[in-house]
Amino acid sequence: AHLVESGGGLVQAGGSLRLSCAASGSMFGGNDMGWYRQAPGKQRELVARISRDGERTEYAGSVKGRFLISRDNAKNMMALQMNSLKPEDTAVYYCNYIPPLRVNGRVSWGQGTQVTVSS
Repeated sequence: AHLVESGGGLVQAGGSLRLSCAASGSMFGGNDMGWYRQAPGKQRELVARISRDGERTEYAGSVKGRFLISRDNAKNMMALQMNSLKPEDTAVYYCNYIPPLRVNGRVSWGQGTQVTVSS
């Protein structure tokens, strides 16, 4: 299984970005998925999750009402629409399974996509 994130960039506070996650392999449709982020000097955190069928979503309190997670199982794709961005949303964003994918016993992450929000 391989995960590739894209769509990050530099945006002003109040702006929007749409992140995409492309998954290869056969795991995608059978697993819950999530968007995680890691800000400089902070631990990686789960900010949004979506059930395998896309019917249930959950958000961290810091992004609730501003971010929207979605998935397309036919295309092995997941997205994160981020609106009303704040400087504190600045981080590297990763997609992964829930729980995160492990390869040879170690959690495996993609390269992530950088989101920078200027004030």
